[in-house]
Formats: sequence, C-alpha cells, structure tokens
Amino acid sequence: MPRNKSRFFPLRPQRREAGKVRLSSKLRSIQLIITLTFTAITVLVAIIVSLMLYNKFSATAEQNANMNMQQIIEQVTYNLDLYVKGMRSLFETAEAQITGSSSITSPLLTERMAMLMGSREDLVSMAVFTPQGHYVSGTPGQRLRQNTQLESQSWFTSAQRASAIAFSAPHIQNLFKGQYTWVVSVSKMIQYRENGELKTGILLIDFNFRTIDQLSKQVKLGNRGYAYILDALGNIVYHPQQQLIYAGLKYENVEPVLEYSFRSYLDESTGEKRFITVRTLPQTGWKIVGVAYYDEIVTTKRDLNQFLAWFLAAVILGVIIVSVLLSARIARPIRKLERTVKLVGEGDLHTPINVSGAYEVEQLSKRFNLMLQRIRQLMEQIIYEQETKRKGELEVLQSQINPHFLYNTLNSVIRLAERGKTDEVITMIQSLSRFFRISLSKGSNIITVQEELDHIRHYLVIQSFRFKNKFRYEITARDEVLQVQTIKLILQPLVENAIYHGIEMMPDEGLISIDARLQGELVVIRISDNGLGMSPERLGMILSGSKSSSGSGVGVKNVNERIGLYYGREYGLSFESEIEEGTTVTITFPARRDARNETEVKEESP
Repeated sequence: MPRNKSRFFPLRPQRREAGKVRLSSKLRSIQLIITLTFTAITVLVAIIVSLMLYNKFSATAEQNANMNMQQIIEQVTYNLDLYVKGMRSLFETAEAQITGSSSITSPLLTERMAMLMGSREDLVSMAVFTPQGHYVSGTPGQRLRQNTQLESQSWFTSAQRASAIAFSAPHIQNLFKGQYTWVVSVSKMIQYRENGELKTGILLIDFNFRTIDQLSKQVKLGNRGYAYILDALGNIVYHPQQQLIYAGLKYENVEPVLEYSFRSYLDESTGEKRFITVRTLPQTGWKIVGVAYYDEIVTTKRDLNQFLAWFLAAVILGVIIVSVLLSARIARPIRKLERTVKLVGEGDLHTPINVSGAYEVEQLSKRFNLMLQRIRQLMEQIIYEQETKRKGELEVLQSQINPHFLYNTLNSVIRLAERGKTDEVITMIQSLSRFFRISLSKGSNIITVQEELDHIRHYLVIQSFRFKNKFRYEITARDEVLQVQTIKLILQPLVENAIYHGIEMMPDEGLISIDARLQGELVVIRISDNGLGMSPERLGMILSGSKSSSGSGVGVKNVNERIGLYYGREYGLSFESEIEEGTTVTITFPARRDARNETEVKEESP
C-alpha cells in the first residue's frame, strides 16, 4: 500500500515561464540588437572583401607559380642545349680531322683522335664503320665484340637515313669489349681516305649519359615535381622514375607533349592536377617536359587561405569588441535605469535613480524618484503595521503550545504523587525544570538545534514515566547541525502527536526516532514512529488543524505556522504515513548559524 504524502507548503509556480520571459527580454535588448546588427554588417563586408582578395591573389599565385616552373625548365633547356652544342662541336672537330687526313690509318690522325678522347671526361668511344657495318678505325685500345648487330642499332640506321648529325636515345654501349656504359650516340655519314681512295663511312662518338642525367636530376619542382626528356619520336630519353615506367607502374601521357614544341597546360590524365611545361632542344629535337603538382604549386594559395581565415577571425573579434563597447555606451543609461527599477520591483525602495545620458532618460529618472519617495512612505507604514501583527501572532502561537504541554505534564506528576512514586516524581520534576529552562531561553525565541534536541530529550524522559514500557526512543544528530539556529519548541508538539495518536493505542512497544542533519544549506529533522499510522482523511485534518474525535491537531499546525512566519512559506512540515506501519514527519528550514557559536566550535576543534 503506498504511503500517504503531503506537504504544508506549495512549490513556487511558473518558474519555467519566468525563465522564458527573461530569455525573451535579453534577446530584445537594445545592446544586443545594436551589437548583432553592427557585427553582421561589418562581417558581411569583410567576407565580400576577403573573397575578392582571395580570387585576385589566388589567380596571381597560380600565375607566379607557373611562371617560376617555366623559368626552371627554360634554364634546364638552356643548360642541355649548351651541352648538346658541345657534343656537336666535338663531333664536327672529329669529322674535320678525319676528312682532312690523308689516310684513316695514319699515325697523326690516330694521335689527334686520342687527344680528342682525352679532352673530355664524358667521351666513351669513337669509331668509324663502313655502310655495311665493318669496323674501320677507332679509339686506340678498343676491340670490337663479335655479333654486335650494329646494322640494326638506332644510331647506325639514323646516320644512314639522314645527312645531318643524328643523336640517339640513351642506351648501353655494347660494341666494344669491356664497356657497358649508358651512352648517347652521335653519328653521321662522312668521307674518309683509305689507301689513297675516298670512301664513305659512319662516324660514331659515344658520350656518357651521366652528364645529362645529372643536369636533369637538379630540377626541383616542389616535393614531388620532376622533369623528363623525350626524343622527337616520343621515346623517353631520361625520366627520374624510368624503371617504374618500364615496369608499367607509372604512366606519362606524352601525346599532348609531342604536338607542341613550346607549351604549358594543365593535365589530369593521371587522376591528379599537374602543370605541364614543354620546351624543345633545337639541336636534337628532344623535348624537356616539366611536371609540377597543382597542390604543391598553390602553397601560396593555401597560405592566403590561412591568412584570410585569421584575418576574418581578427576582424570578427575586433568588430564584436567595438560593437559591444559602442552598444554598451548607448544602452548603459537605459540598462542602469532598468536595473534600478528592477531593484525597486524586488523591494529595494531606498535605491535612488540617478541616470545621466539622453534627456528623455534623465527626465524619466527624476519622475520615477518622486514616485519612489511616495511608495517608500506608504511601504514603511505598511511594514510597521505588519511587523506588529506578526510579533503578536508569534507570541499567541507559542502561548498556545506551552500551556497545552504543562497541563498534561502536571496531570502526570499528580498521578505519580498519588501513587507514592517519589523518585519518579523528582526525576520528572527535574526534567520538567530543565525543559522549561530551555523553553524560556532568557526570553529568546531562537536556540540551537542541540538545545532543541536536549529539550525534546527531557520531554521524552517525562513521557516515558507516564507511558511505562510503552515506547522507547532514539535521538541522533550530525555534529555539523548541532550549532545551527532554530526556533524553539518545534519538536515537542510533533513527538506528543506521535505518542498520543500513533503509539498509545498500540499493543506492542513503540519506537520514536529523531534524526537531525544538514542537506546542503537546509536543516532536515525527521521524527518517525512505528505507530498506527493515519489515513488520508485523518492526515488532512491534522494538516488543517481541525479537531478530531481522537485529539487535536492545533499543536502541529502551530509549529508549521511558526516556521512559515519566521523562515518563509516555502519551509515547514511534510508528512508520510501508512496505516499499521507508522508516520514520518520531516521539518525543513534554512541553516543559519550564530557567529559566536561558530567561533566557539572552531576553538574547541583539535
């Protein structure tokens, strides 16, 4: 069966609605409206300007990055062109020496060819072959390998087809024994004399590819960018990732490169944006191709993004600060007037309104001060009358409690005296004396919780004599609650009610338990009994103070009225009761400490 629950005091209504009203008023404040309007307009202008700057600077950044890449590729092209010109110049020198010699086998020509070979470190080999592929002459010490199939090699066939100097793609030189070097072969059909007879042959000079490789490796186009070289037919002369290309792990889209000799364009054939720059070596027809990744080229664009983000954040912060200060200056007089009026509305009628600012605000404050002065006069009169009435009510309520208990106690003493129980009469009179000494409290209506618990303990001693073996009691209290102040005589009527209406009619022994503790900033005292309990109807009669056939509820009602008058109507008594199980009364009021008592407690603490 559920326990019957009731309280004397209601909760404050409409808190949620009050919170909504406060929020709505803040959203409609002058300062907030000015701040939001000024901030929104300024931030909008800043965003528009930032977008314009971003578009302008990002386009410029891309152009500058592309131009920088073109300059790097052009520099590489220039260096390679110089190197190729040197190759051509050496080849023409060797050709002139051979065609001008009286015999291809003369010692003088051999000596001059040896001097040419020693003039450059990148020269690998030099030789003359017949159009049928037979070896005629070459660098001293070279021995031709067998089955070289030189007739099918590109340098040989290119020299046969063209009258100009032919440059081959890089390849391994396998003509001579002991040499397997990556070379670029330069060849051409020439005239030479042998045994006084003018003959036609093919001059071959091999240059070490290492020099071209080193020139190309020096190209740095970001962290991932690179440059590679194509010949006129689209064959790769050099590529930093040549092995990956041969293995099919990397792809270069060379078709657009071969269409132009001078070009820059954006390529997305590999799935990534890349800037491609193409330049052509006029000597060889080779194409120098620079590859730069878009995300690395536009680092300036990313820096611009970061700058604009910080710029907008700084602008927004600055605008908010300026708008808050400006709006506060405008709204300060009105806010001050509003706060003062609010204090007056909360009951502080002694706050003058002295607001400077706009003329209308000053006049309003003066008129309000006149009205406030008249209200103070009326309120002081009302407060005096109410205080006088309240003091009279407290005295009347307390006087209703003391005679009621004294009458019952004296009846018990008389009955004990009639039975000749002198010791019990003495003990009872002593407890009664101490009981009333605490009740008087030198005329003070405020005592500590410890004194109130001592007071109820003496009361229970007296009642235990009256109801022999009828009940036992327990009183517990936390140390921190003992020095808290309370109005006196709030426990005795409740304990009396528990004895007379809960335990007296029980066949078994009853138990009254009193527990006092702090819960946050509230004092909570619970009086529990295991008596007969109460029905909802009986509980309602006690709460209202109505008389019933089994007793009077005026004592309980008076306790609740005294707590409400002293602490406020939100504090007082609450009940929980169930038939045949008992009743629990909970007293709740705010914790107030006497400064003198707190000092004494601190001094006694170890």
